[in-house]
Amino acid sequence: MVAGLLLEIRRGTQSALLVIREADPPSSPVDVSVAADRVEVKSGGSCKAATLPPEIRLAPSSCRGLRRLPGDGLHLRMCLSRPPPGADLVSTWRESLKPQKNYVFYCQSCGDIIVKDRKFLRVLPLPSENWSALVEEWCCHPNPFARSTLHPQYGDCFLGETFFLMNSGSESHVPEFPMCCSETGRHTSQSRSNLKSKENTRVVCKRCKTMLGETVSSEQMRLLLPPLDLENTIKYYVTEVIIQPSDGSFSPKPRSQFIQSMVAQCLVELSSAKSTFRFTLKGDNGKIFILIWLLNSDTLLVESSGSSSSHGVSTPFGDIFMPSSGPVGAWNAVKVLYQPCIKSRNKELADAWENDIGVHPLKFPSETCLELLLILGLSTTSLPPSLRHMNSFQVAFLKM
Repeated sequence: MVAGLLLEIRRGTQSALLVIREADPPSSPVDVSVAADRVEVKSGGSCKAATLPPEIRLAPSSCRGLRRLPGDGLHLRMCLSRPPPGADLVSTWRESLKPQKNYVFYCQSCGDIIVKDRKFLRVLPLPSENWSALVEEWCCHPNPFARSTLHPQYGDCFLGETFFLMNSGSESHVPEFPMCCSETGRHTSQSRSNLKSKENTRVVCKRCKTMLGETVSSEQMRLLLPPLDLENTIKYYVTEVIIQPSDGSFSPKPRSQFIQSMVAQCLVELSSAKSTFRFTLKGDNGKIFILIWLLNSDTLLVESSGSSSSHGVSTPFGDIFMPSSGPVGAWNAVKVLYQPCIKSRNKELADAWENDIGVHPLKFPSETCLELLLILGLSTTSLPPSLRHMNSFQVAFLKM
């Protein structure tokens, strides 16, 4: 009995891997028929067919390597009869922010308004985190930028790799600032001035208490960027906030889809800009949660509604693997290898990656790192068993 199909398409090579999943071992011979726009499987008196999305057309004559793997189903490789459409990605969060336009910032988790009707006069990228070391290498005299300031004024928005900085000013919709907690869970009693100089303060949504960002300590920013006037500077993480034009209506997005899309965008942008493909994902507590190796970013993933082994299982992210419409869904995706590092797992590898200059660190809220780890795990378990691992790493897809 056929449980569904999985079609992994590589745009670069215009090739595809087709896996026809089996719910039970076949009791009679299986006849597989591949047409340009559909896949049909006959076994005994039953016939199951899946129609492919119109933008995908296969080349049946190129089918090769047919084999059956117990627990997986039937595997075969083929080419496409025509190139698939471009990635057609939604505009990245960097591209969505433009100067001289009004925006409303929403909490992604509950939809509450965080910043209302804000117009930015300037939207500027921040320098990379290793800017200071590069300046030291380039200059034969003391760093000329050591005493310069980079102060986001009320009309400024500065874009980092996983966050943006803005000046809250007298904004009435600024989230509350709970007192920081130490690792033992005790509330600190320092004044705000002491907190600003020593550690960051978490910024949470007033309605749902989800962490949205943090005020930025002067000590941390001096290590990463030119010194800032931090009186009203807030760092919002891109995985926690939805930004929409003021004249538009709020359209909520499922949490899992939003996290996958934002993290995938960060990985693709950084791999293109810095030619790096290995990343450590750290929480706001500085601990490494996940090691990620970007394998490819040109994947088009096609799944039928029954192809996921987690189908029918109630999870907090039940929207991950379900097609947006119809029995077969197609997604742009990135393929990653990953290793979890919670509870001291893979500690030696994590330490090695942290000291490797070829590995790029990314920081997100700790809760979001745990959510992403769950998403990756669900993606892995949805794959056929033979495709879940590569060497010592686990395999997953992040859908964009």
